[in-house]
Amino acid sequence: MAKKKNKKTKGAKRTLQLERVVKGFANHRRIEIMELLAEEPEVSVQEIAELLEVDYQTVAQHTQKLAAAGLVMKRHDGTHVRHALTPKGKRVLKFLTALE
Repeated sequence: MAKKKNKKTKGAKRTLQLERVVKGFANHRRIEIMELLAEEPEVSVQEIAELLEVDYQTVAQHTQKLAAAGLVMKRHDGTHVRHALTPKGKRVLKFLTALE
């Protein structure tokens, strides 16, 4: 019985992790940010906001959700925080572009 319960727990944990990833990119603005980071890694929130012509706060919230989903990594560079896609983020973006 313990084996069956353990298997269920692992499955639930995996599906919750998948849900976090899907929710992480389930927004057109976040997908735009991911596409931008694929072309220009190591970009700050301010630079993303300028390039996409979007409000700074909006970009900050979206990059936070992308990072929480494990799709974007942040690197501190003095007073700036640089963003780049993680390997998982690159795979997700490749998957999304294959849906077109």
